[in-house]
Amino acid sequence: MATTDEPLYPIAVLIDELKNDDIQLRLNSIRKLSTIARALGEDRTRKELIPFLSENNDDDDEVLLATAKELGVFIPYVGGVEHAHVLLAPLETLCTVEETCVRDKAVESLCRIGSQMRERDLVDHFTPLVKRLAAGEWFTARVSSCGLFHIAYPSAPDMVKTELRSIYNQLCQDDMPMVRRSAATNLGKFAATVESTHLKSDVMPMFEELTQDEQDSVRLLAVEGCAALGKLLEPQDCVEHILPVIVNFSQDKSWRVRYMVANQLYELCDAVGPEPTRMDLVPAYIRLLRDNEAEVRIAAAGKVTKFCQIVNPELAIQHILPCVKELSSDSSQHVRSSLASVIMGMAPILGKDATIEQLLPIFLSLLKDEFPDVRLNIISKLDQVNQVIGIDLLSQSLLPAIVELAEDKHWRVRLALIDYIPLLASQLGVGFFDDKLGALCMQWLQDKVYSIRDAAANNLKRLAEKFGPEWAMQHIVPQSEYWKVILLPSLIFVLTPVPVDCMDFKVLEMMSNPHYLYRMTVIHTISLLAPVLGSEITCSKLLPAVAKASKDRVPNIKFNVAKVLQSLVPIVDQSVIENTIRPCLVELNEDPDVDVRFFANQALHSIDNATMSS
Repeated sequence: MATTDEPLYPIAVLIDELKNDDIQLRLNSIRKLSTIARALGEDRTRKELIPFLSENNDDDDEVLLATAKELGVFIPYVGGVEHAHVLLAPLETLCTVEETCVRDKAVESLCRIGSQMRERDLVDHFTPLVKRLAAGEWFTARVSSCGLFHIAYPSAPDMVKTELRSIYNQLCQDDMPMVRRSAATNLGKFAATVESTHLKSDVMPMFEELTQDEQDSVRLLAVEGCAALGKLLEPQDCVEHILPVIVNFSQDKSWRVRYMVANQLYELCDAVGPEPTRMDLVPAYIRLLRDNEAEVRIAAAGKVTKFCQIVNPELAIQHILPCVKELSSDSSQHVRSSLASVIMGMAPILGKDATIEQLLPIFLSLLKDEFPDVRLNIISKLDQVNQVIGIDLLSQSLLPAIVELAEDKHWRVRLALIDYIPLLASQLGVGFFDDKLGALCMQWLQDKVYSIRDAAANNLKRLAEKFGPEWAMQHIVPQSEYWKVILLPSLIFVLTPVPVDCMDFKVLEMMSNPHYLYRMTVIHTISLLAPVLGSEITCSKLLPAVAKASKDRVPNIKFNVAKVLQSLVPIVDQSVIENTIRPCLVELNEDPDVDVRFFANQALHSIDNATMSS
């Protein structure tokens, strides 16, 4: 009896789990559909599992969504493309449910399946499904059908194609705004499959109908179709049919429609050609840059570089730059931020002279903006300007403002500047960096914000990696005046509160700093620099500072010293380990603090293991 019931087991388990009150159990069951299908075999999957799923359509939306997703990749489990049509029935049902995300996923799965189906199966099974949905009494079915026409249309006979175009036209005029929105959204995909002879006669009237819809939610979706249709039409047809629509849309009473135009306008320039762009699209874009609604100006400002790439530089300088100047002092901080995120890209387009005369003052203004995101966006794109005007002009005009940002009250601005320092250093050159920016790197090590101190430590490591040990030897380690005057006093100052007899510079006045966190930052800096600088510099310059820090009064410093000493073991020679590192760790291993003893003991074990393995 058990043997007889064995083949029924997977479908029985599925049925039981899908009727369980626990939604998680039902979800898990649906997600294992492929496993169940393999257990059932292709024939029983088609005859039992798929019909069961078609009937089981009254579950929670989460379960239905998972079902729609699973069915989209189910062709191999029903016997391949020749049996793919059996999957259409459950997905057709899911296309009619009320939840939007379930319908969208069902349409996506139907498109995936339809793109793999044979032509005759599309004609016999897929196209009738589209017609049924389009004629559905409930609007959800008609909404879903709009996303399927581009799959059904190419393989349909001529008479059926005529019928499909007629049905889509009816959907564009549907009483329900949701259906018209779906028709507007999918019109571009459908138009791409329609023959050029029918594009102007059938599709363009649909488009014009949607552009005049009373609902702004429909009109703004029709804007997206402008660019898609523009690429399908010849330039003269695009000028005749698309250009007037987009110009009218740029003055639409709804700011949402104008917002969509601001996002899409640059894509139409190539489609209509240079002269219509100059005569019609540039004035339309200028209107959007000066729109009353901040949201429209945000969208238009964010596309200013892309628009300038399409029009010639003379047009950009003459018509668009004046608007850019206005936007740089816009009352909305979000408009200024949007502009700052792209304006640096205008420099390569406009050339050196226009950048120096027109853009640099705008850059300086935005660098001093009160809103931190504006300053951040400018800092992150400085390399684009450097490529155009050269480092000399950049250093003279923008660098003083950048240096001021090193003390910006918003820590995220300081953080962005630190991240940019290695790139800036390579562009400025060693001499200029040492003169202007070197002190800043040390200053950040003593910042009040941990993220800044951590970034400053990693910044020194990246600088050492970029310029190599020789540069580091000259600018970071104690043999240079830079080390003696700036870095080492900072290290001594933050590492140890006891006098250092061998150093006769500003150590005594620095030793009073009570903040152990600053001392710990430099411990971290040393751990990052040591692998880059190599054994010799580590032993002669960095290790003594770490050894002094092992006598610090704060336990957090001492157990971090133990960690750093452990990290130095692979870098230094065995003699240094035995003569310097091990004695420090032995002393720390007897510390009253349990954490210090733990990390010291861990480091000692690491040394012993390394010694045994060598």
